[in-house]
Amino acid sequence: MSMGFMLIWVFSTIPLLSTCSLALTEDGITLLEIKRSFNHTKGFLNNWRASDETPCGWKGITCNHNDSRVSIINLPYMQLGGIISPSIGKLSNLQRLALHQNSLHGFIPPEIANCKELRSMYLRGNYLQGGIPPEFGKLSYLTILDLSSNSLKGTIPPSIGYLRQLHFLNLSTNFFSGAIPDVGVLSTFRKNSFIGNLDLCGPQIMKPCQGSLGFPAVLPHGPHAESEEAPAPTKRSFRYLKGILIGAMSAVGLAIVILFCFFGIRLVSKKERAAKRYNEVKKQAAMDECTKVVTFHGDLPYTSSDIVEKLESLDVGDVLGSGGFGTVYKMVMNDRTTFAVKRIDKCLEGSDQTFERELEILASIKHVNLVNLRGYCKYPCAKLLIYDYLALGSLDHFLHETFQGKQPLNWNNRLGIALGSARGLAYLHHDCCPRIVHRNIKSSNILLDQNLEPHVSDFGLAQLLADEDAHVTTVVAGTFGYLAPEYLETGRATEKSDIYSFGVLLLELIAGKRPNDSAFVKRGLNIVGWMNTLVGENQIEDIVDSECTDADIATLEAILVIAARCTDANPDDRPSMNQVFQMLEELTSPCPSEYYESHSDE
Repeated sequence: MSMGFMLIWVFSTIPLLSTCSLALTEDGITLLEIKRSFNHTKGFLNNWRASDETPCGWKGITCNHNDSRVSIINLPYMQLGGIISPSIGKLSNLQRLALHQNSLHGFIPPEIANCKELRSMYLRGNYLQGGIPPEFGKLSYLTILDLSSNSLKGTIPPSIGYLRQLHFLNLSTNFFSGAIPDVGVLSTFRKNSFIGNLDLCGPQIMKPCQGSLGFPAVLPHGPHAESEEAPAPTKRSFRYLKGILIGAMSAVGLAIVILFCFFGIRLVSKKERAAKRYNEVKKQAAMDECTKVVTFHGDLPYTSSDIVEKLESLDVGDVLGSGGFGTVYKMVMNDRTTFAVKRIDKCLEGSDQTFERELEILASIKHVNLVNLRGYCKYPCAKLLIYDYLALGSLDHFLHETFQGKQPLNWNNRLGIALGSARGLAYLHHDCCPRIVHRNIKSSNILLDQNLEPHVSDFGLAQLLADEDAHVTTVVAGTFGYLAPEYLETGRATEKSDIYSFGVLLLELIAGKRPNDSAFVKRGLNIVGWMNTLVGENQIEDIVDSECTDADIATLEAILVIAARCTDANPDDRPSMNQVFQMLEELTSPCPSEYYESHSDE
């Protein structure tokens, strides 16, 4: 009897169990499929439970009020690994997909194109591979597409150009190649949308595409030029050909006479020939001294002799600045392309192979907020590193020096420089393998382009040139005000000491004063103590640079909180660089695209 009772109980519970498993909505079941494709979720998605009736209360999920269908997936900075599941295409009401700044890899599933209502897609800052699915051309409501800072490659599909609503596109810092399709909205985006893809070409980035023989491609004239057939030769055309041949023979005869005259003059001019020979010998000697010219990614369209010739001609008049790692020169090629050359006068005996290997690693690091290393030239006791030239120079120069045409940095410019610098450093700390500790963050190592976009320079050089006295050399180089207390004690640089230096940089941006300014002697000894003193006395307005007249108090208070956390005396209490970047990003939003996107559903 008891056995029969148990059987009755078991069978009676089967419908109940089935009912529980079917309680979750179809969108919820789809989200669980997506979750299974993730890994290393760090517990962020623990409240995604199959026992719930709806996913609308799950972390990062927003639903429509009317039908409880999923409309937003917002999971940035969650340290998510794994891949993006093709099941995402089942979310037919999805309007925003934000998975940026995670560790996702694999291909972008073309099934996303089934999300016909999608307005914005943020996948930047991952390790995604492959190309852009051409199916994305079906997303007719898409207004924002950000795929920057991944490992995507291949050509850009022309179908993207037919997304008429697309007003923000960022494909920068990938490995895309070929011509940017000059169709539809793709013809309206400019360099910032494509920067960091060395093999792209097209009018959008003012880089002409090459034909199959290496010459710029020449398009046929007229709409029917390709289909027109060559006319058959006639007697009249033969007469023209005969005249051309006679003219050509006359021209050849004249050329021979000119050549004889030319060589006669050359034979007479022995001094000129001797001078030429001397210059060639000198040039060859320079080539021999510079034992190796290496360019990365085939990104310097010059011969080694062209580069060496320019390097040899650099002198004091070309100096842009100097610092702990050497002297920086401005090098202008014959085609007016300009580069910055850093000369490191240091003999590293027996370490050439290590130096070259490390440089190759640094050259493989690409980010919109890092200075691009183009190549190097190795001398017996010096190394010449060739970088992109940035027109506005260093932040230190722009903030603290007086020069013709200088415009004060307004509040938004300063916030933008802080955000871009944090983005570049977060990439070094969290996205590079192995991770890179900068060791020498300061305003003179933040370079500005013509749009005031910051680019972190000298990353990795401290480790590359490290020796027993590395920390002493850094102090002597004049960066004392940026160094964390524990770095001064031990000489050991860590990610946390980088974050302290960044906090000092934030204060320098706000105050317009160098960290070792004499004004700090009486009130806190340094810029950090000075800030703490004025905050304690409720005089935060006095911290702001007098040339910056448009700062708002609310944002200033938030920036000071971030700076205080970065410069905490206890390294363990300082935030990570990713956290700093996220705080600044939230503080400086809404930017135009984010603001548009956040209001697109209203």
